[in-house]
Amino acid sequence: MTAALAFRVDVAVQTPAHSQVGDLLSYASPDALPPGRLVRVPLGRREVLGVVWACAPAVAGADEDGVVLRPVAAALDALAPLPEAWRDLVAFAARYYQRSVGEVALAALPPQLRGLDVDQLARRLKRQARGSTRTGQPDGADAPPPTAEQQAALDALAAGPGPFLLFGSTGSGKTEVYLRAVEARLASDPQAQALVMVPEINLTPQLEARFTARFAPRFGAGAVVSMHSGMTPPQRLASWLAAHSGQARIVLGTRMAVFASLPRLALVVVDEEHDPSYKQQEGARYSARDLAVWRARREGAQVLLGSATPSLESWYQSRPPTPDDTGGRYQRLAMPSRVGESALPKVRLVDMNLQPPKTVLSSALLDALGQRVGRGEQSMVFLNRRGYAPVLACGDCDWKSECPHCSAYRVFHKIDRTLRCHHCGFTERVPRACPSCGNPDIAPVGRGTERLEEQLAQLLAPVTRPDGGPVRIARIDADSTRHEGALEQQLAQVHGGEVDVLVGTQMIAKGHDFRRITLVAAVNPDGALFSSDFRAPERLFSLLMQSAGRAGRDGAWLQAQGSTAEMWIQTHHPQHPLFAALRRHDYASFAQQQLEERRMAAMPPFAFQALLRADARTQEAAQAFLQAAGAAADALPDADAVMRYPPVPLAIQRVANVERAQMLVESSSRAALQRLLAAWKPILHGLRRTPEGKGVIRWLVDVDPQAI
Repeated sequence: MTAALAFRVDVAVQTPAHSQVGDLLSYASPDALPPGRLVRVPLGRREVLGVVWACAPAVAGADEDGVVLRPVAAALDALAPLPEAWRDLVAFAARYYQRSVGEVALAALPPQLRGLDVDQLARRLKRQARGSTRTGQPDGADAPPPTAEQQAALDALAAGPGPFLLFGSTGSGKTEVYLRAVEARLASDPQAQALVMVPEINLTPQLEARFTARFAPRFGAGAVVSMHSGMTPPQRLASWLAAHSGQARIVLGTRMAVFASLPRLALVVVDEEHDPSYKQQEGARYSARDLAVWRARREGAQVLLGSATPSLESWYQSRPPTPDDTGGRYQRLAMPSRVGESALPKVRLVDMNLQPPKTVLSSALLDALGQRVGRGEQSMVFLNRRGYAPVLACGDCDWKSECPHCSAYRVFHKIDRTLRCHHCGFTERVPRACPSCGNPDIAPVGRGTERLEEQLAQLLAPVTRPDGGPVRIARIDADSTRHEGALEQQLAQVHGGEVDVLVGTQMIAKGHDFRRITLVAAVNPDGALFSSDFRAPERLFSLLMQSAGRAGRDGAWLQAQGSTAEMWIQTHHPQHPLFAALRRHDYASFAQQQLEERRMAAMPPFAFQALLRADARTQEAAQAFLQAAGAAADALPDADAVMRYPPVPLAIQRVANVERAQMLVESSSRAALQRLLAAWKPILHGLRRTPEGKGVIRWLVDVDPQAI
């Protein structure tokens, strides 16, 4: 390699999060490589995929210190470079969430792409090109005429840049607004692309079906693609390549889709924007919702956040201006009415203090369920706990089914007679007798969806359907949908009227358009009322209001039945103000009360938080590391502007034999918090080499945490 032909190429590669290797590694290349080009580079004894971040002339293939650089193994020239806007998004996410550029960049690429060489990629692109020759047909799916509220929202979208918060009640037709907004953007630019995000995988199929029906006839079958972790590696790669090439006009996906390479992005939609699933909880702990807003602003695209129960942060950002306040950055679009003749369900509270001890379902609720079944209507019973029972216990010696590796109980799953830890996955067969005292009489304590399904079958056994048949009960949760295609099959049965009573967790509580469900019941929601997590009331209100929204969505059919939609809540605290607001479907008053409490306590959105977490073999080692980190932060420039709380164990402090502790840091200034975190990072790396760092397995920073 001659000096005239040598270039130094800075490449982002996936290095361990706390290896201190650096954000970018330098390599030598005989040719200038454009930023964003994918390359194969040596890393140790391996050859890995990397992204070119910068390229400059070098001297004889050496860096500025004279160190001879290793050469780039190959450049993947068949693929267009990743655009500058994508690299800016990755760089911002790495900087804000305190991760390395390479870690974020490579995690954002499909896993199968990381293992392809030049020839393999070329063959893959040829197959992709052959599969993209299908074109659309002129006859698209007929769109229903917009309601007055939908049209007002669309007019506002057409008139202003945003960001927008679409505050629409359940059943108000938010999805139709998304469809029409996407249609308007694609019609205005023949190369424009749209990104539509949902919080969970199980919401993707029905949304994909609606978008495909609307847009595939016009733009071709490959114009709508999905991106989520439930897809196979080849499927994820095909979707990513379609988006990167511009072949895909619409990308539907979960939080990972925020990093999709979309060269002509014109619109970003974040459905159910309040959902905590948008916050990644492993690796780089980013908020996809917040990154979507940042990305849209960077790329000059519109962003539309939608929810019936917006996050308090988004609600606060959409506050109207007053004489004393300039207002928020978002424009709020309200759609309070349901489409057609539907009315919001009536909320009924059942005071469980007045019920006999150990009552599963009150007699009034059982009677209501029986009446719905007798009229051929569907009901939904919601319990946010899967398994048969959360604990298996011995009444003689007080043995409980504790996990030997975690500070948690193993859940009893009756269907396969196992005790399963939902934290580390450790599973054993149910013992024939108590392992401690030999008592054969060990019994389940508490209730999960599996047990609730069994008890409902017993309680509703005397009830018959209009055709004289027995009640048909189905359960949808993470256990019943483990196999591929199981969720789609079960949802199809519900939509097809083959289920009378649906039991499930939060998987069924949001986003689904069940047309024949007229009654929804929440069995045991009280646990979140008095949680130590300040976000728990917000999440509970959202979950219950979203659950209620599954009832009575087809007003015409409901009227033909001569029925009404209802939401039943069994609680020991019927006087709690949360339930009072829920009975009125009054999210605005609930949000105002919660925001006032947070303002007085200086909590988000009136303050900014981060967690420093340490995992170690002992709790003492984890807390000693955090104590040393807190003491070292005292000397940093912004230390006075950032409050650092003492380290404490996590709520579940041991998982898979690893002890976990955390330290909360908080400031009224986001900038001050970010400066302290950036200055703290090299100190934390250095602490790993001190006595306080011994025994620490890993540490991480979680910016804007969703759970304290």
